[in-house]
Amino acid sequence: MSRTIGVISDTHIPHFKRLPEAVWQHFAGVELIIHAGDLSVLSVVRELETIAPVVAVQGNIEEDEVRLKLPVKREIVVGHCRIGIVHILGEAHNRAKVARQEFPAARCVVFGHSHIPWNEEAHGQLLFNPGSANDRRRQPKCSIGMLHVDDEAQNVQGEIIWLSS
Repeated sequence: MSRTIGVISDTHIPHFKRLPEAVWQHFAGVELIIHAGDLSVLSVVRELETIAPVVAVQGNIEEDEVRLKLPVKREIVVGHCRIGIVHILGEAHNRAKVARQEFPAARCVVFGHSHIPWNEEAHGQLLFNPGSANDRRRQPKCSIGMLHVDDEAQNVQGEIIWLSS
């Protein structure tokens, strides 16, 4: 069985007024959405839940309502794939080591914070950051992501989706 998971991070609502319209188009048909933190407000989860169930963690720029409701990190299983989720996953030079320490059994670790998309295998783990849906910073465009889980092949692949400016 093949499964598709939408991945989003660093939406920073209400600093940015709303989620990009493209989110509904790209996430149509996903079975789950992962939000890797810096939602800022819980209404982001409710909006995304109109598309699919949402699993989220808190980031480092959150309102109290988010800090009180969401964990700092979590681990889920989708099909055969164990996925760790956290907002901050070290720096680029030690990211693989931190991922293995924080989520030793995970096949994939989803993170956010840097606003820089990252889709790289490291020591048997896929490290995946969708970038920011609203704040491109030094990136050419904002971005979101998809995880494609293939239960038969016991494989997971990440896909970065660049949003139009």
